[in-house]
Amino acid sequence: MIGKLKGLIDSYGEDFLILDVNGVGYVVHCSGRTLQRLPRPGEAAALAIETQVREDSIKLFGFASEAEREWFRLLQTVQGVGSKVALGILSILSTAELGTAIATQDKSMVARASGVGPKLAARIVAELKDKGPAFGAVDPVVAKLAGEDEGAGAPSAVRDAVSALVNLGYGRPQAAAAVAASVKVLGEGAETGALIRQGLKELAKVS
Repeated sequence: MIGKLKGLIDSYGEDFLILDVNGVGYVVHCSGRTLQRLPRPGEAAALAIETQVREDSIKLFGFASEAEREWFRLLQTVQGVGSKVALGILSILSTAELGTAIATQDKSMVARASGVGPKLAARIVAELKDKGPAFGAVDPVVAKLAGEDEGAGAPSAVRDAVSALVNLGYGRPQAAAAVAASVKVLGEGAETGALIRQGLKELAKVS
């Protein structure tokens, strides 16, 4: 089994690259995010590798980080998620975004990926909750604000800003993420109105 490859980028395809390792060209399938982060042909690259052996084929999947590889494995434990869908999800969401989406049960965020309908997205967030990699970087502020306690213990301005965005029609996970981002921009002492305005700006970035 191959766990890591290091070599020179030979060429790129739509969803794969050919990595030249001491004169041997390996076809490695990658997420769109990973392909975008890799250097130009002729330059060196190293990838964590997942090897999948089937009756009729052997495929190599490459990842920019161990976290991305772990999420790739974990996603495929959900019925209806194969390697293609898993790569599609990892092409749309970073590992941190995926971890946050699952921690906050944000089905709509996962459903943005190609091949993922509402039912499959709901199954993914339900089955993978509390199973994500330890290094899957979930924003604790977002998880707290979007949790069942609806942000109990958070400053009142923060709770009020989240509620205001929810009343405007945004889902609680999206509102919580926007307000958490706003707090980072404006500081913990920001007032409700300022958090709402900044929250709307944050939401506009991802709409």
